[in-house]
Parts: sequence; C-alpha cells; structure tokens
Amino acid sequence: PFIVLLRVAAVALLAIALARPQKGKEDTKVTTEGIDIMLTIDTSGSMIAEDLAKDRNRLDVVKEVTADFIKHRSSDRIGLVVYGADAYTQCPLTLDYGTLLQLLEQCEIGMADQSATAIGDALATALLRLKDSSVTSRVVVLLTDGMNNAGKMAPLAVAQSAKALGIKIYTIGAGTRGMAPVPGTDFFGRKILQQVPVEIDEDLLKEIAKTTGGQYFRATEKASLEKIYKEIDQLEKTKTESLTYMEWIERFPGLVFAAAALLIIETLLLATRFQKLP
Repeated sequence: PFIVLLRVAAVALLAIALARPQKGKEDTKVTTEGIDIMLTIDTSGSMIAEDLAKDRNRLDVVKEVTADFIKHRSSDRIGLVVYGADAYTQCPLTLDYGTLLQLLEQCEIGMADQSATAIGDALATALLRLKDSSVTSRVVVLLTDGMNNAGKMAPLAVAQSAKALGIKIYTIGAGTRGMAPVPGTDFFGRKILQQVPVEIDEDLLKEIAKTTGGQYFRATEKASLEKIYKEIDQLEKTKTESLTYMEWIERFPGLVFAAAALLIIETLLLATRFQKLP
C-alpha cells in the first residue's frame, strides 16, 4: 500500500504540473525622463590660478569635480560649452558619457581665447543647444572665475531669454576671496607664485541665477566645489514615473521535481526493502 501511495502522489503531482500553475507577483517598473544639462566652463587665462587646490590650477580641479558629477548622472543628456573671449560647444547634448568625459579632459586654458571672459556669449551658446529640447527640465551650469568683459551678448538679456524658454541657470564663482597665487617664472626659469586679486562679478552671477529660478554658489576650494556640484545633483534629480505590472512566476518545475523524487524513492524501495523474491 505504501508503494502504491508513492506512485499515486507522484502521478498527482505530475498532473498538477501539466496544468502549469503560476503565482502572480505585483511589481513596479520605473521609467525615467532625463534632464538636459549644459555644463559651461570658463577656460580663460585666469583659470591658471592655484587657489582651489595646492599645485593644481583651477581648470584641472574643475575638470576633476565636473567629471565626478557626470559619472553620478544617469539617463540625462549632458553637453559641454567652453569659453574665454570666445564661446563654443565642446560636446553637444549626449548620453555617451565616455565621449563627453574624454572631451572634458581635453579642455585646456586658452582653447577659447584666454584674453577675456564672455559670459553672455557662453550662456547664449548653451541656450542654443537647449532651446529645441523636448524634455521638461533643462538646465545650464555656468562656472567662471572672472567678470564679463567680452562678447556680443549681454548676460542678463540672455538670462531673460532663458527664463522665457523655461531654462534654469545655476552659476558658480570659482576662486578664493582676496588674493590668489598665480604661477610664473623668475629670471632663471624657475616657477614662482605671484599673488593676484580675485575679481568675480558675484552680483551679476546672482542676478543671472535669480532671473531663471536657479541659484548662485561660491567655491573657494576644491571641497566647496565638490559640495556645490553634489547640491546641484540633488536639486536636479531625474523625474520618474512608476508603471505597475504583474510578474508571473512558474510553479511547475518544483512540482515535477517533487514527483521525480517520489518515483526515485519508490524505485529504491522496490529494489531493497520491498524487493520481491522469485
């Protein structure tokens, strides 16, 4: 009787398995709508100052911190504008962060004419890349260590255009307060540091940010610059939309395994304890 019960149980399990029982599991699938961000970096001659970190110029520090910001984003298109007396797009909006990071690393002081700082032109260049974007949130992050003293576009007029387009501008003033060490060479060609006054037009940068609903930040060393980018990262998080779906889990493999186990036990018992002698 016991052997018969094992066989009946195995057949019953196989019959249930053939019916393919399933268990429903409710889960959430998240879809994302990315943010378009144009990073706008000053590459004028004054970025050679070494006040954000010891023995490193401002641009090198900015590139490192900006790269970390990029690496912490996901599903956001990011582009890069560089400017001095001129302004141009170093990288258009892209999801290819690897290429973007390579182009960021290639940025050098003077690549957009180091003789002056065209903040208005830089903002206008960034806006041209964002104006036709269809995403809801569009942002410009502008970093400078100086004053607007070149270019054709008035920064506040560009800020008004950004406001009309619904584009938010965050501005960052990079540089210590007071005097900053700027490298040079002495008569014998040795490196020397000369103290040069830091001149950042904070009133202008504050007004640009305020006009567009953004914020102004001041970075006086690498740590504060890192904190600023982290704060912007938190302020401009990618929006998510949750869609609910039902995930079905198949139960038949376990039933088949149990039936097979019972049949194996039956076979073993028939070959040993319940073996019939001739």
